[in-house]
Amino acid sequence: MKSLRSLAGFLTGWSERNGEPRRQVAVLPVRTGPDGTLQVMLITSRETRRWVAPKGWPMKGLKNYEAAAREAYEEAGLIGRVGRRALGSYFYNKRLKSRDTVLCQVQVFRLEVRKQLKTWPEQEERECRWFSVQDAAEAVTEAGLAALIRAVGAEGAKARKAKVKVAGKNTDLKNTGLETQAAKDPDPKKPDPKGTSAKPGVAKSADTKSAGAKVPAAKAPTAKASAPKASAPKSKAAGKASDPKGA
Repeated sequence: MKSLRSLAGFLTGWSERNGEPRRQVAVLPVRTGPDGTLQVMLITSRETRRWVAPKGWPMKGLKNYEAAAREAYEEAGLIGRVGRRALGSYFYNKRLKSRDTVLCQVQVFRLEVRKQLKTWPEQEERECRWFSVQDAAEAVTEAGLAALIRAVGAEGAKARKAKVKVAGKNTDLKNTGLETQAAKDPDPKKPDPKGTSAKPGVAKSADTKSAGAKVPAAKAPTAKASAPKASAPKSKAAGKASDPKGA
């Protein structure tokens, strides 16, 4: 048994000393769902078929977050941006092929999933599924992992709330601008100090009539009214000249 543990420690780059837990790395795959809420992907373990996060042993030549992202690809076909800073860690008892169990401490990194490949190395060995934050926390058996899932969900909810608040402020600013512009425009119900109306068309018509401008519609009545007055005296004078009695 000690030889198997020593071999495993040599292959993974970690060793058990004084009963210290074995070290593993994992990712918490997340994405934004269609309704705008955060979703978490979990996969099944090969031995117990329980829901877990993609995880594995540290890899030589790779940083912990890089090794965790590699496990996400091999176990679930996930591609995305992995955080370099761990979210935290949790403990669980891992069952080895020898049927023995060993205590492991898992360092968890956040993975913002961009896509899932159509094929990946362990596709036929595991199931994978997207969960809501609450369902994912209830699906896992490790209390520490459930706490990390809930913490990530709370952080996501806080970020969404802040985003909505900022969007609301922008909308208020736009409305305020509209109200300010409306305040600058003259009120059509109130008299204009300059004597003009709020409607441009009416203002022009009113100004034209008041200024006495020549308008075709206004000429006709004037011409008709003045024509009889001018012709009456001329007719009388002509009548006197042609009337023999008057002569």
